[in-house]
Amino acid sequence: KSSGKTAAATSDSSSAPTIVVVNAGEQRGHATPPENSAPLSPASNPHKSHSKEEPPKRDPLNRLKGTPKDVIPISKAPRRQRSSRFHVTEKVELEKLPNFNEVPSDKRQDLFLRKLSQCAVIFDFNDASADLKGKEIKRSTLAELLEYITTNRGVITEPIYPEVVSMFAINLFRTIPPQVNPIGDAFDPEEDEPVLELAWPHLQIVYEFFLRFIESPDFNTNIAKKYIDPQFILQLLELFDSEDPRERDFLKTTLHRIYGKFLNLRAFIRRSINNVFFQFIYETERHNGIAELLEILGSIINGFALPLKEEHKTFLTKVLIPLHKVKSLTLYHPQLAYCVVQFLEKDPSLTEEVICGLLRYWPKVNSPKEVMFLNEIEEILDVIEPQEFVKIQVPLFQQIARCVSSPHFQVAERALYYWNNEYIVNLIGDNVTVILPVMFPSLYQNSKAHWNRTIHGLVYNALKLFMEINPALFDQCTAQYKQSRQLEKKKMREREETWHRLERTAAHNAQGLPLPYTIGGPLTSSRTDVSSKKIIKRIKNFL
Repeated sequence: KSSGKTAAATSDSSSAPTIVVVNAGEQRGHATPPENSAPLSPASNPHKSHSKEEPPKRDPLNRLKGTPKDVIPISKAPRRQRSSRFHVTEKVELEKLPNFNEVPSDKRQDLFLRKLSQCAVIFDFNDASADLKGKEIKRSTLAELLEYITTNRGVITEPIYPEVVSMFAINLFRTIPPQVNPIGDAFDPEEDEPVLELAWPHLQIVYEFFLRFIESPDFNTNIAKKYIDPQFILQLLELFDSEDPRERDFLKTTLHRIYGKFLNLRAFIRRSINNVFFQFIYETERHNGIAELLEILGSIINGFALPLKEEHKTFLTKVLIPLHKVKSLTLYHPQLAYCVVQFLEKDPSLTEEVICGLLRYWPKVNSPKEVMFLNEIEEILDVIEPQEFVKIQVPLFQQIARCVSSPHFQVAERALYYWNNEYIVNLIGDNVTVILPVMFPSLYQNSKAHWNRTIHGLVYNALKLFMEINPALFDQCTAQYKQSRQLEKKKMREREETWHRLERTAAHNAQGLPLPYTIGGPLTSSRTDVSSKKIIKRIKNFL
């Protein structure tokens, strides 16, 4: 996974991560009979009646033959590849044009435009054997264009801009197909293999060419903004839902370059990304490009000027914090945590709002997600200011105490690892009079009661640290804890005695006097001799 840091600003625009393509099978865990297999005859059908035939022998193995058997798939087959391009150019025969060095310099611009026109032809990659010659001509032409604008200066003139943008749009802008598993279950981004784009040999070079075009020293933003407009940005953002991670990586770099070059589009790009997040959080909860969009934002947040605008603070509280509640958090959490930490480094006064937001969305039954929250909290505590820590220490350590008491040992272990962080230990030491009374009951109870021995050792180290920081307070908390335990035991005994008295009273009444009513309704004469245990049971259930 990506580190979530300024990868968007430094990623190499000429390459994309290599993906190993696995050919997918047509079926998933279902066996099909051979084509020449004959249907079962009545005599061979285990469900057919044997009233007119000799009954089968009562052999134990024979009795099991007709038993239906479950077919349990051993492994999940990868999904089929297909191109997301549904509309291709009508039959066109491409001719190989001459290279740029084979024509005079005054003819090269015209040749450039002709080659761009050739590259706007779309081929059908669903049929691997179709138009092989045309596909190769287009691929080599794209490679020539890429080399030409990379190695030459002064070749990007004003007539080139609309043709380049048009060629890019024709090749790349398309409707992303729905994320549906063609066989059986719905698509699961955490389990299913992504469907790779079959047309990638052409798309990759188109992306590389467009990036070189934008990064060229000859690129003029004032001319390009006529063609790279808000509608272009919206269509580009739609492609982030592509299942192919190679395409999303190029999209990430492309959008970041556009954000850096076009100052007039920056606010629109941020708002459009916000809209993608809102739809993801509150409507679909499915999107393939959230991690890449967060990487771009991480780099953007890093460049925010101080003091932060109210718009940026709203983005933190209304977008980034609610992103923690989505069930697919594991797919983008490192990038999300990086964005949150970047905000707090810019403006420490936002710490209280961020911590309270995380505590509000803290998972209750999802232990792996709880571990991710603990990781993010530690990253925040690494950059927190001491005066901000004081504001959130009580609710935060109440949650950490609950994590220490968790029966899931990874949650308890991750929480106890906070005491291995030197900066956090210093913060705890400065506020030990507040934190120790909150943490002591959980630590003391789990020092012996937790089932995992590793937790015993970590709890012992935390208690030892508290004892070294403030021995008097530690002894006071120990005495208070023992006293509270004695009070709990006393209350438990009193409750048991109360129930015993009630049971004896009910038994006495049941033996002697008829009870006109019970908890469950009117008591008839046939029920006057109900046992005391049943009465007590009904009273307990009612209470």
